[in-house]
Amino acid sequence: MTAVYVPEGNPDTGAVWHYGDPLGEQRAALTHAVLIDRSTRAVLTLSGPERLSWLHTISSQHVADLRDGQTRENLSLDGQGRVEDHWVQTDLDGITYLDTEPWRGQPLKDFLTKMVFWSKVEVAASDLKVFTLLGPGTAELAGKLGIAALPEFDNAVALPDGGLIRRVPWPLAEATYDLILPSGEGLAERLGVRPAGLWTFEALRVAATRPRLTLDTDERTIPHEVGWIAIGDDPRAVHLAKGCYRGQETVARVHNLGKPPRALVLLHLDGSADRPTPGDEVAAAGRAVGRVGSVIDHVDLGPIALALVKRSVIEALANGNPAPLTAGPSPAAVDLDLLPDLHTEQRGRDAVNRLRQGSGQPGG
Repeated sequence: MTAVYVPEGNPDTGAVWHYGDPLGEQRAALTHAVLIDRSTRAVLTLSGPERLSWLHTISSQHVADLRDGQTRENLSLDGQGRVEDHWVQTDLDGITYLDTEPWRGQPLKDFLTKMVFWSKVEVAASDLKVFTLLGPGTAELAGKLGIAALPEFDNAVALPDGGLIRRVPWPLAEATYDLILPSGEGLAERLGVRPAGLWTFEALRVAATRPRLTLDTDERTIPHEVGWIAIGDDPRAVHLAKGCYRGQETVARVHNLGKPPRALVLLHLDGSADRPTPGDEVAAAGRAVGRVGSVIDHVDLGPIALALVKRSVIEALANGNPAPLTAGPSPAAVDLDLLPDLHTEQRGRDAVNRLRQGSGQPGG
């Protein structure tokens, strides 16, 4: 089995892209179980008695009262509500573990350190590494991991040899577990699962319409545009009922009074055309309407991509009046089954309309 690595100049340089059969590795993830080395991700730790209450005040998620083992996605926003950083965090045995994109580890550490002031918190870089177990076959692995049972959704348990395992809701909602470990050497063999490259994780992530910072976002992205807002029982990365934090005004305004200017969509690409690259233009009838993000080949869906497109594109599709789309050099079609719902009236706008109607003013 020969490992093929992500080439230089790619955001995931140094990671294994595949082991010679990328589509077979994806199929194994969907039908059995695979282990993916994601150790290029940066891991930070927070310690100290005020770590959660402090982090709660400077991030978008409600984390002040996380239970031991609980896991959440989280964001740092700027003053205009634009996304600066995205991470996944788990609090376990008095330590908060944060993992983020490879290129954001040091900037996130610098930001958090700058914000400590007099709080009883210590921010540190860690040598721990992230691995991900995917697939229905993971249900049988608790004993081989040395634990009584696999954790429930958004929860983690400690592993006997150090590190932790947590269950997360994506890219496969029914079976995705992250392991944060001192080392993953020999782990696939010990668990009896097939190793898979990052191509498998990325293909399933894109199919699940889950964004990555920088690849699927730009300097103007707000959380509503890319699905980082809590939906029902899914906490995502932004809690809509917590107190003041930087950027909250934009989050509240868009949620209560308006609609996001753009939305993240899944594109199906023409397999006979050249592939687009991240940052390429999405055009509707020759007019620029968005940007291409992650581009990947999926074992069942073929060539697909994420794209951030103007709200008008979604509205035209919902109204049955779509214009032909291109993504870079490739004809493209939006996946209608995953179309964001932008037509639900927001609570705040309903209230404004009622006030206007009561005063004789036209509604919005």
